[in-house]
Amino acid sequence: MPGKTVDARTALLQVLMTKIANDRNPSVTMMDMAEELLTPDEMGAYVEILLSKIRADNYPSIPMMNRVRSLAGY
Repeated sequence: MPGKTVDARTALLQVLMTKIANDRNPSVTMMDMAEELLTPDEMGAYVEILLSKIRADNYPSIPMMNRVRSLAGY
């Protein structure tokens, strides 16, 4: 693709965040990878994806809640 520069980190993160948002039970591997790629500016959007999953589930995943707690620094 002459003339176009692809930011691989951003492109991969976008794909992962979309998959995490759309999968009922996203894989731990995808979430770990996304978290490794996040910048501080992107953290809020990612946490909101996880929180929306927690809110939508009558019995939310304890590991998912622990993940959000860890991202919050607790």
